[in-house]
Amino acid sequence: MTHKCALCQTAKASVRRPRNGNLVCKDCFLKTFEDEVHQTITTHRLFSPGDRLAIGASGGKDSTVLIDVMCSLNQRYNYGLEMVLLSIDEGIAGYRDESLETVGRNEAKYGVPLTTFSYKDLYGWSMDEIVAKIGSKSNCTFCGVFRRQALDRGAAKLGATKIATGHNADDVAETILMNFLRADSSRLSRCTSIITNSEGSIPRVKPLKYAYEKEIVMYAYFKKLDYFTTECTYSKEAFRGNARGYLKDLEALRSESIADVLRSGEDLNGVLEGSLQESVPLVTPSTASTVTSLGKCRACGYMASQVLCRACQLLEGLNKGTAKVALKRSRED
Repeated sequence: MTHKCALCQTAKASVRRPRNGNLVCKDCFLKTFEDEVHQTITTHRLFSPGDRLAIGASGGKDSTVLIDVMCSLNQRYNYGLEMVLLSIDEGIAGYRDESLETVGRNEAKYGVPLTTFSYKDLYGWSMDEIVAKIGSKSNCTFCGVFRRQALDRGAAKLGATKIATGHNADDVAETILMNFLRADSSRLSRCTSIITNSEGSIPRVKPLKYAYEKEIVMYAYFKKLDYFTTECTYSKEAFRGNARGYLKDLEALRSESIADVLRSGEDLNGVLEGSLQESVPLVTPSTASTVTSLGKCRACGYMASQVLCRACQLLEGLNKGTAKVALKRSRED
């Protein structure tokens, strides 16, 4: 049975939207998807005219769709953004090197300049070398800490005023579940924020925060975008995979589950922020000597609440052969 598009009422429907079950044609889907991202950007005031925007480009579907949408919307609505692509090379043979080739092709396609920073240059270690040293367990913690700092340091060198990442609704919902299961109220109180920044850091924004992963795949398919599909070689041990599997099971039973988890996280965010503001951390004699008054890492100058930032704590452990001790200390901070 042929269905007409629920929006234009004329064209043949070619896709069912996962978020609401509406049957729409290709053109209406693409327009609606871009309109919704534009609404997210304007509602939350993600950008200001004159912003130099560094788009985190990994070569995967999310960042590739983000590049395509941001180029289209910046031109259509005259955001006044100067955009650059920022890639991080973790040093994973057969994975990141190949995905960066995809980013290079998109640099040429969209005419947006690309700069790549590597773990090896920034930290003296590649992820392949780190895994060879510590094993496959907990390697994602090292990579996550290093990647967050690498994006900040890279964006600063590029003179960026904002960093845009391709985090989607599924990603945010997974993070909410992870922090809830870990009873990590501090991270749970901020993981839903669409704009995140600490004092002295470059604000990060998530234009695709309310976009379902399935719809991002559909958008990339309909527009024939060039992106890399292979999963990270070392992600099999990551706790996020368990949260992702559970969320997919929920979505199969009830398509609204992703949006509901996200909304619940946002509601909890407001409650937790109030409770966390009421609890003032005490500085004791045992901790006073480890807290820096300037909030700068002694080793690299990056923002830190301790003498060393988390990345330098982990690096120190790698260099001294005490990575497991450094990892435990980093998690406790």
